[in-house]
Amino acid sequence: MTYILIFLTVAVSIVCFGNRNLVSRLSMNPYAVWHRREWWRLLTHGFVHADYTHLLVNMFVLWSFGALMERIFKIQEFAGVISDAYLTYFLLYFGGMVAASLYDFFKRRDDPRYTSIGASGAVSAVVFASIFFQPLGMIYFFGVIPIPGIVFGVLYLLYERWSARREGDRINHYAHIFGAVYGFVFPLLMSPSLIHVFLQGFRF
Repeated sequence: MTYILIFLTVAVSIVCFGNRNLVSRLSMNPYAVWHRREWWRLLTHGFVHADYTHLLVNMFVLWSFGALMERIFKIQEFAGVISDAYLTYFLLYFGGMVAASLYDFFKRRDDPRYTSIGASGAVSAVVFASIFFQPLGMIYFFGVIPIPGIVFGVLYLLYERWSARREGDRINHYAHIFGAVYGFVFPLLMSPSLIHVFLQGFRF
């Protein structure tokens, strides 16, 4: 499923690079969602990106962690903890996309000029779900510095919160935060018994 998501996101994003009207139609615009009931924007914004750098970074991270989460969900399906690995992955990714939009939806729903795009919130959900299952698994900061996942997660949230307060960099830090938190608690929403998997992840 990860490769399908990457293919669709890349395809839609490339089309949107040359079609500003389509970007406007698909982007997360809380005003349009609330006042015009254009609910699809809660999902379609995740298939649109600002430029190739934005797209490549998100897709590289999704590729890095998405396949891992598919394997983990397959293991949990085999163990009888969840019923369908692919459905669970679907709910993780698209649930993260919606969760990442909630802050903007409630705060900006009367601002017709505000828009947001990108899969960062959904990708953050996938990354933080992996941290839940492997809290001491190494995540390579800047691709070279190994940091235990749980430490990376805390630092990431602190940084995003600090950056959100500063504002002005045109990055939707609250989408990252809400997507990440959703991803971390998502396994417990599927099966509270998975808390044991998280706790066992700290055993050496």
